[in-house]
Amino acid sequence: MNVSREETATAASAGVCGVAGSFALAGRTPEFVAAPVSALVVDLTPGVVTTAAIRGLGDWGHRLAFGLALALTAGLLAAVALGAVRLGGRSEVPYTSVAAGGGAGWLLALAATGTPTASLAVAGPMAAVLAVGERGWAVGRDAGPSRVSTSRRKAIAALGAVAGFAGFSAYRGADITGVEPGPIADVTDEETQREADDLLGRADEQSLGVSGLSGLVTPTDEFYEVDVNNVNPNPSDGKWDLSVTGEVEREVTFDFEELTQLNVENRFVTLRCVGESLNGEKMDTAVWTGVSVSDLLDEASPDGSGTCCVLVRAVDGYYQEFPLGALEDAFLAVGMNGRRLPRGHGYPARLLVPGHWGEINVKWVSEIEILGEEQQGYWEKRGWHGTGPVNTVAKLHAVNRLGETTDGSSGGATRMQVAGHAYAGTRGIRKVEVSTDGGETWTEADLSEPLPGEDVWRQWRYEWVAEPGDHEVVVRATDGEGTLQPEEFAQPFPSGATGWVSRTVGV
Repeated sequence: MNVSREETATAASAGVCGVAGSFALAGRTPEFVAAPVSALVVDLTPGVVTTAAIRGLGDWGHRLAFGLALALTAGLLAAVALGAVRLGGRSEVPYTSVAAGGGAGWLLALAATGTPTASLAVAGPMAAVLAVGERGWAVGRDAGPSRVSTSRRKAIAALGAVAGFAGFSAYRGADITGVEPGPIADVTDEETQREADDLLGRADEQSLGVSGLSGLVTPTDEFYEVDVNNVNPNPSDGKWDLSVTGEVEREVTFDFEELTQLNVENRFVTLRCVGESLNGEKMDTAVWTGVSVSDLLDEASPDGSGTCCVLVRAVDGYYQEFPLGALEDAFLAVGMNGRRLPRGHGYPARLLVPGHWGEINVKWVSEIEILGEEQQGYWEKRGWHGTGPVNTVAKLHAVNRLGETTDGSSGGATRMQVAGHAYAGTRGIRKVEVSTDGGETWTEADLSEPLPGEDVWRQWRYEWVAEPGDHEVVVRATDGEGTLQPEEFAQPFPSGATGWVSRTVGV
């Protein structure tokens, strides 16, 4: 079968427009036609490849996987469109390719997403491109002879259509989140809302106010996100529920309304990603609103004599295992920074386990299973050991030049400022020390006043008069138990980055 370049271009344009149309309607929600393909790519990627991508490419590995899913989806739709084009070329019935391509695209999208209406966003653009391809760009063609062949004119028209439509869909779909969270008072009460707002105000007051350094609470849209899938689930709180199962006296299930009728409270909690670099920025803090996990466990009464661990599962298929004792002070959050929990952070509910790496703070929680024997979690099967307590770290993120000295004691010197955050999980931070001579001498930095809670970071700030030249600034933290942060550097894999952060500051 000989396929012309024009037919190939038209089919490829239809495939791209099918993906673009779906994105314009659904955005990054499960109704997006590429969502199941993306999940399949993640599931089929060997753990050793996933780990290598994280270590070598960071976030770009995730983006490349999503790009592969988009390409595969567009290619599959293009193959369907090419069959329709070939069928139309052999048929005497006008627009056979349009009907065949649109119908087949709809069926394929329906099989992938299970949503008949959303699948029309795939079928419609595909049919439109095929119609343009069959019709050609007729406007003005009769005014005079054209040097461009009819078939090539059709292909150019189809490519023009895909370029315009893809641009529109990228603009339109990027703003679709699948959920519009309102104030936390919508699902709790006004007293809980006031308390959350008061805590946010307190964090703002206690911030050191350093230029270039984020505050003690991270804005929701700046809080880091790490997920195994490129398209997040979008469960409705009206259909969502959470089950406590396994080694319990009785299995219990809570719907969202039952959950929010329990004792609701607000907490400051810091999260740090086990895969971030030593001085990376995947460490943030928020005011979380939710309920204690122990209240849920009390209803189920775990069999303490034969239990060791807990396996927490999410709506998107993610799961994580860790010691049962870690749940004693765990928290199930339904709100973030005074608002309902955004979808990207686990709407309708996510787990928060004090002092542990971010990977076990499972989003979109659907089940808590009490285990009698240990199992490996999602990332442990891929070689990571991130279920334990977080490593102590002092990060250096802000360097500010405050101005020339004016007291005449040091001609040409400049007053400099460095600052960052320090975190040690539930151990807390006792002090942060700074060296401006590569670790030869150390001076204690100023710390922000501790915020309420056992699992919260602190800001630090240090100023000194610097002579012209390069200064090797090194920072280290001591946790609340008096243990100094390890100096030896280690990469994030497999147990989280360690070491003293250093940075050359030129004056």
